[in-house]
Amino acid sequence: MRGVSMVKAMRIILLCVSVLWIFPEECAGKSNFSRNSSSSTASPPLSQTPNSVNVGALFTYDSFIGRAAKPAFKAAMDDVNADQTVLKGTKLNIVFQDSNCSGFIGTMGALQLMETQVVAAIGPQSSSIAHMISYVANELHVPLLSFAATDPTLSSLQYPYFLRTTQNDHFQMHAVADLVSYSGWRQVIAIFVDDECGRNGVSVLGDALAKKRARISHKAAITPGADATSIKDLLVSVNLMASRVYVVHVNPDSGLNVFSVAKSLGMMGSGYVWISTDWLPTVLDSMGAVDTETMDLLQGVVAFRHYTAESDAKRRFMERWRNLRPKEGLNSYALYAYDSVWLIARALDVFFRENNRVTFSNDPNLHKTKSSSLRLSALSVFNEGERFLEIILGMNHTGVTGPIRFDSERNRVNPAYEVLNIEGTGPRRVGYWSNHSGLSVVPPETLYSKPPNTSTANQRLYGIIWPGEVTKPPRGWVFPNNGKPLKIAVPNRVSYKDYVSKDKNPPGVRGYCIDVFEAAIELLPYPVPRNYILYGDGKKNPSYDNLINEVVADNFDVAVGDITIVTNRTRFVDFTQPFIESGLVVVAPVKEAKSSPWSFLKPFTIEMWAVTGAFFLFVGAIVWILEHRFNHEFRGPPRRQLITIFWFSFSTMFFSHRENTVSSLGRLVLIIWLFVVLIINSSYTASLTSILTVQQLTSRIEGIDSLITSNEPIGVQDGTFARNYLVNELNISPHRIVPLRDEEHYLSALQLGPKAGGVAAIVDELPYIEVLLTNSNCKYRTVGQEFTRTGWGFAFQRDSPLAVDMSTAILQLSEEGELEKIHRKWLNYKHECSMQIQNSETSQLSLKSFWGLFLICGITCFIALTLFFWRVFWQYQRLLPDTGDEERASEVTEGSRSGRGLRAPSFKELVKIVDKREAEIKEILKQKSSNKLKSSQSGAGSSHSQHSEIP
Repeated sequence: MRGVSMVKAMRIILLCVSVLWIFPEECAGKSNFSRNSSSSTASPPLSQTPNSVNVGALFTYDSFIGRAAKPAFKAAMDDVNADQTVLKGTKLNIVFQDSNCSGFIGTMGALQLMETQVVAAIGPQSSSIAHMISYVANELHVPLLSFAATDPTLSSLQYPYFLRTTQNDHFQMHAVADLVSYSGWRQVIAIFVDDECGRNGVSVLGDALAKKRARISHKAAITPGADATSIKDLLVSVNLMASRVYVVHVNPDSGLNVFSVAKSLGMMGSGYVWISTDWLPTVLDSMGAVDTETMDLLQGVVAFRHYTAESDAKRRFMERWRNLRPKEGLNSYALYAYDSVWLIARALDVFFRENNRVTFSNDPNLHKTKSSSLRLSALSVFNEGERFLEIILGMNHTGVTGPIRFDSERNRVNPAYEVLNIEGTGPRRVGYWSNHSGLSVVPPETLYSKPPNTSTANQRLYGIIWPGEVTKPPRGWVFPNNGKPLKIAVPNRVSYKDYVSKDKNPPGVRGYCIDVFEAAIELLPYPVPRNYILYGDGKKNPSYDNLINEVVADNFDVAVGDITIVTNRTRFVDFTQPFIESGLVVVAPVKEAKSSPWSFLKPFTIEMWAVTGAFFLFVGAIVWILEHRFNHEFRGPPRRQLITIFWFSFSTMFFSHRENTVSSLGRLVLIIWLFVVLIINSSYTASLTSILTVQQLTSRIEGIDSLITSNEPIGVQDGTFARNYLVNELNISPHRIVPLRDEEHYLSALQLGPKAGGVAAIVDELPYIEVLLTNSNCKYRTVGQEFTRTGWGFAFQRDSPLAVDMSTAILQLSEEGELEKIHRKWLNYKHECSMQIQNSETSQLSLKSFWGLFLICGITCFIALTLFFWRVFWQYQRLLPDTGDEERASEVTEGSRSGRGLRAPSFKELVKIVDKREAEIKEILKQKSSNKLKSSQSGAGSSHSQHSEIP
């Protein structure tokens, strides 16, 4: 720990080594700053608060920010001291120090502030000075509150006593990135002052853009204090680049020079995009009434301004500001300066209410330098500084800038910005940005009650008028004006030259892919200078992976040709929309299938044959049951009836059944069944005709699966991705892969076969195979299915805006039919043949195609049987013998109680009923009805005789 303390002391010594150069010893001795070399200052009793406390304020007086901050500091000090509810009996005193826009002078001023035993320091406005004096604040335990230093790295753990009352540039750079993404731009050029604030802000911008799949294409650094000539040289160089989106992150006091030079270079016209950070609204707000000349420089610029919600406190302060500074405007940093004083005052009030005391002591490490003429022993340590810092970080109140709270990284919560569009006579607000909702057109505070939503679909801004009075967002890039045309790499193929090949005539290449590229280029709304460069030695096809790597290495701008879009390549380059479909297929030798004596069984699958045969027997049995009682042709000995069932069943296949159906139910079932048989017969005939008349081809290779399981060699085209796919994705041994040079090698290898040094099959992309099969007079065919789905596209460098425009052009070519015309021009084959082998098994008719018919037939049979047996059961009940009226009445009564009105039938009796002829059953029922009627009449006569004999 002692070593660490000595290091801190040495840092302060190095910062102060030039004090004697600026302030002679005599002057230092006459200084009115209080110095105390004792262990601690005289402190008030424990229950009392001091009469006054000192707070330091360090900033550049003569600057846009300083001129607004100083009166704000004084106004806040007066308000605090006049408010009897805060710091009762204690006067707040602000000790001002001018940093004079100098890092060295600012550092010395900070040390002088520390000599006055301040409990906190406000400032500096410069991030560069903040980095240096944060070490002093750490050593002396004095909280350092900056109202203007926005460098994101100041929030690091390296500076625990530093916190800012303004917004962190980390959030502003994310706001810029959201605007870039919202407008559809992919590249920007960052123009910044080369200091801590500029470099670190641009670094955060690069990270934020990367999350949006955009990037900074060039960082243009301006030397602090650069003159107009230096700025002009820088802007001339960036104007030669492709990007036309400029993000300007500079200082308020010199930033307008950038736009003045840009205006003189013609860079504020149509097609340019200028995005400014908060420095520009600070300048415009500080100037009050902006002159016409300045506004002419800024037409179409989009800028971000710190957002402070409207409130009564803010309105009162602004009214008061008009009285204090009637000729000067009010910028946001004045509001943050005002709130910084009030934050310290309220924190001190809490500090004193906790009965804390303000005491200082000399740092032992600095006390050892007492003999030095630097007099570092005058710097005292704020003993309660750590506790005071904790109180400040825990504060939660509302100021003129809105709610004041800090997060875990010592940043203000709920950061927000206004998005301004400068047009006409001043800035116009087109929306807001917050880390809660991103870009929106409603004030951020109205959205804090809702869940965070920064999705792309939720982003919205009002219309922006861009430079040149353009309302449509500019494209954001052009071809660079440095005289360099687009370098296009074209594979120098030795096979399938219809797709792309070398040509003696300009532009030096030809083919299907070249014509598609040229047609798409012609649709672009701007000229594209270009040079085609052949890639490869012309002796064999080049490696397409190496070609992509050349584009990644910036040796070429784009690769044009038959380039397959695969996952590994999309990680490094941007592909256009595919202009032709592709995919890997297997090509193998085929031969004509030999005719089989069992070909008549091929139209149906085994399941179909089984179900059809079962239904023939089932329907025959149903018809026999329904016709047995009515039709004498379905009666006779059991052997005859069984033969009848089989004969009738299968004779319906040819509609040659001679048995007539008599019953209504039997006819219903037969009609439905004959319809089913008609459909089955027609389908069988058509399928069998196709099998016997169409040429059937066969191959021992059935597809990619059979290739994987075998150990035979496989041919691939040299240079394509097929080899890597087979090895890496399908785990096929590299020793089995045979690279083939051109179509002749393809045909030769297939003809030789694996036993004679050839290959068993070839795996290649579909467009090549179409050409191969045509040139081979259809001796070879594809087997199996296409096992990858992809396409061909043009490969551009990552994040190239030209890739998007070319994709749009290719889609337009497709919609207008131009792609098809180009295809017919180059790929109009003379001998087209069927690509794929027809598998006899796949052409068989299965049960899936006919189960609906069988279902209808089965339901019809079920209904007919149900009605038939219901009639039989009804007849059986009527044929039951009578047992007298009383017994019958008793049975009816008991039946109504037990729920059974009829006696359970006997199975044997039912069978007898079923076996009887319908005519016999009707005769028996008729005779029974006649006997019943006679019995009823006889009973009535006997009763009449008995009544007549009674005296």
